[in-house]
Amino acid sequence: MRAYLEDIPLEKGRQSLYAYRFELPFFEFKWHYHPEYELTYIVRGSGFRLVGNKYETFEAGDLVLLGSHVPHTWSSKEIAGETVEAIVVQFTPALFESLGNLRECARVKLVLENASSGLAFQASAECINDLEEVIQRKDFGKIVQLLLVLDRLTQLSSRRIAPNAAHVTVSKQHEMRINKVCLYIQNRFAEPITLKEVAELIFLTESNFCKFFKKAVGKTFSDYLNEIRINEAARLLLQTDQSVAQIANDCGFETLSYFNRVFLRKKGSAPTAYRKLH
Repeated sequence: MRAYLEDIPLEKGRQSLYAYRFELPFFEFKWHYHPEYELTYIVRGSGFRLVGNKYETFEAGDLVLLGSHVPHTWSSKEIAGETVEAIVVQFTPALFESLGNLRECARVKLVLENASSGLAFQASAECINDLEEVIQRKDFGKIVQLLLVLDRLTQLSSRRIAPNAAHVTVSKQHEMRINKVCLYIQNRFAEPITLKEVAELIFLTESNFCKFFKKAVGKTFSDYLNEIRINEAARLLLQTDQSVAQIANDCGFETLSYFNRVFLRKKGSAPTAYRKLH
């Protein structure tokens, strides 16, 4: 699947990295890719992310390194009175082309190579402090600080997110379809949504839509919808005093029994036990 190409605001040929910290009401679903590597740390917020066709939830402390041209997005629900925050560093592959052949950079080179599948790290306080410092540095100091961060990453525990994250070129229409569908689901998950409804949204038959969606997202439509609904239900269980029945209804589940079954499968415990445990 081809996500849309994001043009990172680097001074082409002169600037090798772009580091920033931002705060927003929520992370909007925006499936995209770019030639630059990207290191993202979630300071505040939770939701789900797509890397390649791997769907996973995330929360504060999420630290991910993505290789060049790996399609991705972080997405969350807008919550009144709350914001999300992240630190992002994007840098060109050319920055390490000469350093990559040095013996001293062998471990960093391996991390960058593995980032083609997306790497999730167990972040350390030292690494995050160094990452924040990249934003503060100027000019060559930014590059030096980024090298320190990448060296820190070689010392952290990590796992590959999506072994099949390689970018596959298809039509512009394809990339627009997945963004349209996922935004539609994100905005309406509390309402009844049928397979026929979302298939017609992008002018596909139900059968073709199921194939398209599974290939793009790595999950069936129904499983994806349930995942979003259950994540919202989990948040409401922990942050409100609403009854389980009310939460199930507010998150789009037609029956309490079905909600309980799906919640148990997704979270490993019944809703009431989940609320007590956390």
